[in-house]
Amino acid sequence: MDKIPHIKVEDLTMAYGDKVIQKHLTFTIYKGDIFIIMGGSGCGKSTLLKHLIGLIRPNKGRILFDNIDFWATSQEKRLEIMKGCGVLYQSGALWSSMTLLENVALPLAEFTTLPQRTIKALCSLKLRLVGLGGYENYYPSQLSGGMRKRAALARAMAMDPKILFFDEPSAGLDPVSSKHLDDLIVEIRDSLGSTVIIVTHELASIFSIGTNSVFLDSESKTMLATGHPKRLLKQTNNEKILSFLTRGTMRREVAVV
Repeated sequence: MDKIPHIKVEDLTMAYGDKVIQKHLTFTIYKGDIFIIMGGSGCGKSTLLKHLIGLIRPNKGRILFDNIDFWATSQEKRLEIMKGCGVLYQSGALWSSMTLLENVALPLAEFTTLPQRTIKALCSLKLRLVGLGGYENYYPSQLSGGMRKRAALARAMAMDPKILFFDEPSAGLDPVSSKHLDDLIVEIRDSLGSTVIIVTHELASIFSIGTNSVFLDSESKTMLATGHPKRLLKQTNNEKILSFLTRGTMRREVAVV
């Protein structure tokens, strides 16, 4: 079955003033992908994520959602597209003065006219989906790091988004919690039918859940490859990509295991 493009990036240049971060980025994210944005430190991974979620306007090039040019369409249409997106920030970005239920309810209260009773029921459902049923009245400070990440995921899912964005979701988590979060991301993708875009340097996550990717390079300031991470590992002749995907061992079979 042919894959359906969800987001297309065409000849994108990202810059802060005269400082170019990345140039000539062209790749496609397909519906249902778990798409990995990867590369060494300082290559512009988080900057690319900010472009994809509409926080930064491209210096050059286009970003299309379902073939709609995001920055060429109306402000109303851009807002409609962004309402279909959920974001999990690296820190979780939960409001410390609010309970988990109140945190998850924020998008629904802001962007819908649903009655409070319905919002409360939906938020409780989302918390149960991430394994936090019964924690509705807890505050973020009362939870472990992994539980806060799951609570932030519940908030990102609040409006049943078509696209979920994750910025270093495993940062600060132990390997077991990180694996549980990876499994949860796949479950959520399957249950919501969402497309997932993840910024990460965690090889375990890249190889276990990634279905497509782009590799950014800080030296050449452009992408070196795009495609399934395991295929890149097996087929690349680029030493930078191979070194990254094997933690410098250059042994292709090690990272696949």
